[in-house]
Amino acid sequence: MELSVTTSHHDDVGVVTVEGEVDVYTAAQLRQTLDQEVADGHVRLVVDLDAVTFLDSTGLGVLVGRLKLVRNDGGWLRIVCSSERILRVFRITGLDKVFGIHDTLEDALAA
Repeated sequence: MELSVTTSHHDDVGVVTVEGEVDVYTAAQLRQTLDQEVADGHVRLVVDLDAVTFLDSTGLGVLVGRLKLVRNDGGWLRIVCSSERILRVFRITGLDKVFGIHDTLEDALAA
């Protein structure tokens, strides 16, 4: 399955919407998009994973790396995810304690 990554902006928050499988083959595309958002000055990011069907350790590594990057610039990175399958990956790795994970984009933007 291919990966689709799109961006939008809500005030000064960059929203990166991801669809498909994030794995060793597609994680670079997500990394590139997030890096471009940061390069463009968006250090407050929401990554919407609601349409992601698979997320492996490579994808988690991209998210953790970008979280560190934006935190260094006083920003944050929040996750939107309601898929139990993907949430389980965050729980197993303990990353549910590291990321702010929200059920909806509206919740993530309001947090």
